[in-house]
Amino acid sequence: MKFEKYHISDEIKDNLLDIGFHKTTDIQFKAIPHILNGEDVLAIAQTGTGKTAAFAIPIVNQLQELKKKKKSKKAAFLKCLVLTPTRELTRQIGKVFSQLSRNTGVTSYAIYGGVEHDPQIKQLIGGLDLLIATPGRLFDLIAQGYINVEKVKILVLDEADHMLDLGFINDIKAIKKKLPNFHQTLFFSATINPEIKKLAYSQIKAKAMRIQVSPEKLVSKNISHFVCFLEMDQKRHLLVNFANQNPKAKMIAFVRTQVRAERVHKHLAKNEIPALTLHGAMSQNQREQNLELFRAQKSGLLVATDLTARGIDLPDITHVVNYDLPDNPENYVHRIGRTGRGFATGDALSLCSPEEKQKLDGIQNFIQTDIPVLKLDADFKEEIVFKEPEEFDIFDILQMEEELAESKKSKKKNKKKK
Repeated sequence: MKFEKYHISDEIKDNLLDIGFHKTTDIQFKAIPHILNGEDVLAIAQTGTGKTAAFAIPIVNQLQELKKKKKSKKAAFLKCLVLTPTRELTRQIGKVFSQLSRNTGVTSYAIYGGVEHDPQIKQLIGGLDLLIATPGRLFDLIAQGYINVEKVKILVLDEADHMLDLGFINDIKAIKKKLPNFHQTLFFSATINPEIKKLAYSQIKAKAMRIQVSPEKLVSKNISHFVCFLEMDQKRHLLVNFANQNPKAKMIAFVRTQVRAERVHKHLAKNEIPALTLHGAMSQNQREQNLELFRAQKSGLLVATDLTARGIDLPDITHVVNYDLPDNPENYVHRIGRTGRGFATGDALSLCSPEEKQKLDGIQNFIQTDIPVLKLDADFKEEIVFKEPEEFDIFDILQMEEELAESKKSKKKNKKKK
């Protein structure tokens, strides 16, 4: 459905055209009408399907309508609060709201830790309609008296399962107690397990709209993903081969820890492969700088921890490499969801060592399907060769490996005959 057919303001429609949004994704089509109607919504959809716009568009429209009804020169009261689990996602969502609210009169701001309080406090004192925040910085500024949530009409939890899973349920309940009795609550996420779902349902109205888009297929059909088995100490060699064979690719290699991110980065540098890193031990300025550098690149490699796995929109990612398998099976979906976003296609390769086999089993149980296996030569003489990113097909690779195996069998038979 085209956005022009929705009952939203002309200013928002113009902003959507400027951004390049013309028609809705499935989650936007299903969620926007209910949010415009003021209903509570629990929405579960695959990563990369436009969840942020699904709640941002109707929220900006609602706030614009409120401002038209109550024209005042006084500082704006906070009417909408959006909670997110990471700084990077907070900044990204803040950018989306800023784009959508141009010429509407709706004011928004993003706050997060890792930076000085004073500029944020100054912005808060001036008054806002909408605030996007990480929990830590939000609770800190509420305690200091700089944020008043008593007039908030809309509460949004983005990546809701991760928010609740991180232990913020009591803080969220505490905030909800401060809100007016009649307020709208929106939960958005790519995945949500039964335990977390119960917690979410306890915080929304009994008649809330519960939306699931393609829940039986947690991995987008736009992504070809497979796994190869190798020893832990062989992974760095395969990653080097992989990068060398795909010079035009734009890829993210996910690692388990900050220390491993730095080690992998150094190994790539020794092999003259330029790469950027992103992990929690870096300063906020370093993280933002590396993200912007990577966004601007047409090709390249980013070595990252799960800090980057959820929600962050990095355009044109052609490949994802799970250098280490994630501890949490749900993060597999979020990681490989960095590619194949929107209408694009992408490819993902997971490197599984013997000690990670249990993690692989957990992932396959979670996504309810077996991941195709790509067999490798032990010494990697037969390097992985991918086609140009847009033409890559996993079945071509598997066929190539089968033909290679058959060729080796034939050679052995010929030797025996001689």
